[in-house]
Amino acid sequence: MTNLRVGLLFGGRSGEHQVSISSARAIAQALRKEQNASKYKIQPVYIQQNGYWLGGEVAQEVLESGIPYLEVENMQPWRSLAEVAEVDVWFPILHGPNGEDGTIQGLLTLMQIPFVGSGVLGSALGMDKIAMKMAFEQAGLPQVKYKGLTRAQVWSNPCVFPKLCDEIESALNYPCFVKPANLGSSVGIAKVRSRSELEAALDHAASYDRRLIVEAGVVARELECAILGNDQTKASVVGEITFDSDFYDYETKYTAGKADLHIPAQIPDAVSQQIQDMALQAFAAVDAAGLARVDFFYVEATGEILINEINTLPGFTATSMYPQLWAYSGIPFPELVDRLIQLALERYPIDSTHG
Repeated sequence: MTNLRVGLLFGGRSGEHQVSISSARAIAQALRKEQNASKYKIQPVYIQQNGYWLGGEVAQEVLESGIPYLEVENMQPWRSLAEVAEVDVWFPILHGPNGEDGTIQGLLTLMQIPFVGSGVLGSALGMDKIAMKMAFEQAGLPQVKYKGLTRAQVWSNPCVFPKLCDEIESALNYPCFVKPANLGSSVGIAKVRSRSELEAALDHAASYDRRLIVEAGVVARELECAILGNDQTKASVVGEITFDSDFYDYETKYTAGKADLHIPAQIPDAVSQQIQDMALQAFAAVDAAGLARVDFFYVEATGEILINEINTLPGFTATSMYPQLWAYSGIPFPELVDRLIQLALERYPIDSTHG
């Protein structure tokens, strides 16, 4: 099919709004290159941080400039946008809550229009770290020790809080990591080494999410593998992230020069193969589709490989790990974007009455 109208849906209400804009700009550039230019027409739709959908000149301006739109007058919700009715296939590049957690995927499913990436189940499992780890455990994938908590356990009863901290210390020891269960890009995450730091981190994480997770710390190399496909999936080469900061936090991820990507990772072939196999198992365990990046810990001293998490909608700038892994594996950025759209059409065929 040619001249397909690709609804490039970006921005969103999460703290990763700017990251989404950057990803969308890279995808738009790829859609204008080579054979993609004759196959696809970009239909930008921008979601402000207040939740309103904007199309037309405003969406195009944000896409071109990379600067969020802050005006609030003359806003229209998505139902009033003519652009929505014109879309043939959606490319939702919305990171974080209300973007990769199943909410927007449910809406796009109701629209009965194909979209890139996982559906409701895969997206929800890929976002919630507690549910994700339960799915990995069921699939027999090794991972670090962890404890799932709720905001109510942290905030509702001050008398119980010390006992909760005792249980965490006994089960996981220090250092450990406290995380909101449903945020991406390391937002709200803290590495703790003492009771006082643990108490502060739990309180801080609870301000972001009603579900929290505490994970045991591990001395390991951080490796990543990209997955592409629906029912017939492929794994990329394995890459490694190195950094000088205490851990891979938000500042390290998004500040130039703070982290280095090494592709391929300098690891034994057997380790690389095992990581690729485990990445494919993780993809299937959460019922992901289209794309995902799977992150691992490699404990070099023992040879142990532990799965960390799956990201069903990874960063998609030209310098992000996911497209770089595929570029090294033989699929350049424009071709990768084309394949993802074709995978969306394969999973959700266009209704002959649409458009």
